[in-house]
Amino acid sequence: MSEDHSKNNLGSRAEEYLDSIVCKNLEMCVEVLRQSENLLPLADELKIVSRCIDAVASKACVEQIASSFSRLEYSSSGRLHMSKQANCEGDWWIEDLSVLRIDLYQRVITAMKFRGVRPESIAASLVSYAQKELIQKSISGSKEKLVVETIVSLMPVEKFVVPLSFLFGLLRSAVMLDCNAACRLDLERRIGSQLDIATLDDILIPSFRHAGDTMFDVDTVHRILVNFSQQEGDSDDEMEDVSVFESDSPTATPSQTALFKVSKLVDNYLAEIAPDANLKLNKFIAVAETLPAHARSVHDGLYRAIDVYLKAHLTLSDPDKRRLCKSIDFQKLSQEAGAHAAQNERLPLQSIVQVLYFEQLRLRNALFCSYPDDDIKPMHQSWRINSGALSAAMSPKDNYASLRRENRELKLELARMRMRLNDLEKDHVCMKRDMQKSSSRRFMKSFSKRIGKKFNIFGHSSSRESTNSPSRHSERTDSKITDRT
Repeated sequence: MSEDHSKNNLGSRAEEYLDSIVCKNLEMCVEVLRQSENLLPLADELKIVSRCIDAVASKACVEQIASSFSRLEYSSSGRLHMSKQANCEGDWWIEDLSVLRIDLYQRVITAMKFRGVRPESIAASLVSYAQKELIQKSISGSKEKLVVETIVSLMPVEKFVVPLSFLFGLLRSAVMLDCNAACRLDLERRIGSQLDIATLDDILIPSFRHAGDTMFDVDTVHRILVNFSQQEGDSDDEMEDVSVFESDSPTATPSQTALFKVSKLVDNYLAEIAPDANLKLNKFIAVAETLPAHARSVHDGLYRAIDVYLKAHLTLSDPDKRRLCKSIDFQKLSQEAGAHAAQNERLPLQSIVQVLYFEQLRLRNALFCSYPDDDIKPMHQSWRINSGALSAAMSPKDNYASLRRENRELKLELARMRMRLNDLEKDHVCMKRDMQKSSSRRFMKSFSKRIGKKFNIFGHSSSRESTNSPSRHSERTDSKITDRT
């Protein structure tokens, strides 16, 4: 078929046909590639495959350049700008590439990325190809695994280009098919970078391991949270050099907003997986403590999730309960959650004591707001030596000295609280023996009264002896709160 035998032989005519007809048309190039799948490696040796791949990539790039020029227009001010375009408009070749085998498709997409085809178009082509190969076709597990790993390796590096729902779908397939670690870690990193727009259904990834494991893949979600926290930390490091005085906006930064959204997502996730009897305490705590402390402005969601876990795991020891409840900042509970926690018998004694302390602190501050001219002061002001002057009216030197005195007195008060807590723990040991002998609820009621009386750290003598004084009113209110607990 070569020119050695005769002129215009089949070889030269085939070459001319490829150059003048096939390579000028994208659909014909794709069809030649599809027909060449059964002729490999011969078609590769004759460079038919490589020439068609280069033609497809070049044609797609030229199409996008022409589309971009067609969107150029003049604004009302006379400036040249580019009008908005629908996603992947003009990328009609996306559907055509879905008929190729995965190895040839990989070579085509690689050539397109090298030529500079838009990342959005590459992502749209990957989504279309995955839907046809993994959903519409019935293929073997090994081939499905190869498709998932190949698609992940071809994804653009740009953020927010690949849809989050598509990433979660690939991750579920990767977990089910046991894809290689590089594939799964790449998906987890990409998901972590935009976790603030994820939903609870997204992160409820089923576990496909042996029987006796958890219902959901907690380890994968934990790694995603670690990726999110690390990226948030990197963002904070980049912002350290920016002065806080450069911005007058009181609104939260995108990083803070993302943290708040993810914290709610995590709390809902913990409440969803908490009833699982196979969920180990260490895994639950690891997920709960992945986010930084300032991520949660309110701890109601975390308290609810921990309460569900305590209810489903009744055999937890007291040390394990205390370790679990350390994740909760009881000062950040709402009034309703605090009232529930104060009567929650599933919580350890130390946590109940903290709840009672902050509830009394909240009550005392509320009383101060009701009687601002009387002797009742909020906790953060009652330790002030100079109670008649506000810190705003002090000079900076006096204000600093006052804060130092307040700090010393706070340390003394904390030391007294530790001593009282030790006494309460001793009483608790004795009362626990009595509880084994008594099954009535009267004992629990007297136990709550004794806690309230021992922990009434706000009680102090007042110079007023009248029964109508605010201090007496505070004592009566505190005793009522104690009786109810």
